[in-house]
Amino acid sequence: PDPSGACQRGMVLRFEQEPDPMSSTDAQAFALSLAKTLMVVIVIFRAGDGTLSVVTADEFDGDASQIIREIDPFGS
Repeated sequence: PDPSGACQRGMVLRFEQEPDPMSSTDAQAFALSLAKTLMVVIVIFRAGDGTLSVVTADEFDGDASQIIREIDPFGS
């Protein structure tokens, strides 16, 4: 589809916008949901640009000092 008409009317297509950075509350809620759904440890970390990100612990390959919190679905 040709998006030029929408752009000419001042509309911004959603796929062209940058996502909003995740707040600490959103990151923790997302991490808890993922941990409970996937039943794996989830890591909340601060990315190089300062934003918060969430990933499974086995996929995290960054600096351990960037980890904000780990969510373990089996922990208390």
